[in-house]
Amino acid sequence: MTTILLRTDGRRETFYKWANILALITIFYNLIEGAVSVFFGYEDGTVALFGFGVDSFVEVISGVGIWHMVRRMRRNGSEDHDAFEKTALKVTGTAFYILTAGLTATAAINLYKGSKPETTFWGIVIAGVSILSMWLLIHYKLKIGRQFSSQALIADANCTRACMYLSVVLLAASIGYELTGLGMLDSLGALGIAALSFKEGREAFEKAEGKACCCAGNCGK
Repeated sequence: MTTILLRTDGRRETFYKWANILALITIFYNLIEGAVSVFFGYEDGTVALFGFGVDSFVEVISGVGIWHMVRRMRRNGSEDHDAFEKTALKVTGTAFYILTAGLTATAAINLYKGSKPETTFWGIVIAGVSILSMWLLIHYKLKIGRQFSSQALIADANCTRACMYLSVVLLAASIGYELTGLGMLDSLGALGIAALSFKEGREAFEKAEGKACCCAGNCGK
């Protein structure tokens, strides 16, 4: 019996160690990605990249909630959201809605004025790095989540997948502009990011109310 308990405790500690590491990597990566994207988005006049950067900062709030959840699970084992996590989800959802409104308005104005960015080179670079990074995070979150039967970590992996879709939209818009020089592609990319941000905001509120188990709606797949 003692041996079985030690093995169980050892597995739990291994899970919480890796879940904590993955949560912290997600937080710090989004901080760096957000800062770099906002800087180059502003410098180059690309609203898609700027909006992508702000989205990354919003993801940090969600990431802090996940990190808190991992630490709480380590104490009591429950995967249900506590008051702090629900508040973090509501703040995240509100921030996504504000971002959606701001991006939509800015993109519409740019389309009306015919504005175009100086270059979207950094959008291509950042989106490429982001897609690779998100893919690795998804892989390891799913691997650890399935290995230890954690629906919370599997759900977080699906949220990370939603972030990767944002990177794909940014990459498509940035490459499209570099190839054609059509300023409307950057604005359309921003509208695509706005649409995904709205979806993430809605899902954050649903999670806070206990109505959804994950961002992609396919937990455990």
